[in-house]
Amino acid sequence: MIIFTIYLAITVSGQLALYFVVGSAFGMILQRARFCFTASMRDPYLTGSTSVTRAALVAFAITSIGFTAIKYGYFRVGLPVPGMGFVAPIGVATAVGAVIFGIGMVIAGGCASGTLMRVGEGFHMNMLVFFFFMVGSLWGAYDFGFWKRNFMLASPSVFLPDIFGWGGGLIVNLLIIAILYVLAHRWEKRKNASSH
Repeated sequence: MIIFTIYLAITVSGQLALYFVVGSAFGMILQRARFCFTASMRDPYLTGSTSVTRAALVAFAITSIGFTAIKYGYFRVGLPVPGMGFVAPIGVATAVGAVIFGIGMVIAGGCASGTLMRVGEGFHMNMLVFFFFMVGSLWGAYDFGFWKRNFMLASPSVFLPDIFGWGGGLIVNLLIIAILYVLAHRWEKRKNASSH
């Protein structure tokens, strides 16, 4: 890996070599942590365990704090807030897309990160899943204009700092995450108590 990184840096670009190192490190962390968003939603129902669910919620909380700090830093000095083009509308298209995506995750047996991790481990079934994941992504990108024109633009966008201010938006977000964390912990305790 070190030799290939040096080769990339010399023959292509240092930036590509950096991307390779960061991507490889991220893949190793995912593989070692066995972190999968599908498991975070599936395991509470199948096994009663919410450890991955709670880990995902902690990751969401940390990410929320970090991204709010970055965005607020730009806002405070009068610069355009990064990522504002990605505040997606919430509507029927979002709900339908979430259900279809969820069904796909169940059929595939993993989310995108879990599928990539298993492809890296050499699982043949996940290579097939990855192929269709790419086909679906390309198809979705090709048809995105249709969905945006006909469904997304008519739906409202929700950005919590616009409603509650920067601090209030972060607090509301963290409160929702905390409530979900407590509910997940109680679910696990109740499931474990009923299994004994």
